Amino acid sequence: MDAQRRTVLAAGAAGAAALVTGCGDGGGDTETDLPAPPPATQESPTGAPADAGAPDSLPPAGKELTQTADIPVEGGRIFADEKVVVTQPVKGEFKAFSAICTHQGCTVTRVEDGVINCPCHGGQYRIADGSVARGPATRALPPEQITVSGDSILLA
Repeated sequence: MDAQRRTVLAAGAAGAAALVTGCGDGGGDTETDLPAPPPATQESPTGAPADAGAPDSLPPAGKELTQTADIPVEGGRIFADEKVVVTQPVKGEFKAFSAICTHQGCTVTRVEDGVINCPCHGGQYRIADGSVARGPATRALPPEQITVSGDSILLA
């Protein structure tokens, strides 16, 4: 069976080579015979760059979630729309975790007394590192990327 497979692969490679060879215009095989690529940025009829919003464009620097003053020391705040919880375990140190409980996917609802609380089955996570403080969850909340810029907390 391996001999048949090799034959098919060899025939496939030979066919691909023939297709590539057949795609030329017969005028030569150097790079200078290829048409020039389009300009890097083209304008649409509205005057905006045609590639605006293209998948290969750079993402924005970050979405502002809140101000540092809005996150209590030894506490935190849940951002349900973004599915993230931001904590401040000690003054000036901000952490972020997924707001989705690792037990059964409920969204956490409260941050108090140094823990992030899940309402579904009473699970708790530590605000300093997202680790399990009380089950039934057995896995920590995954960390999320945030950036503190001045007084703003940005979701990366």
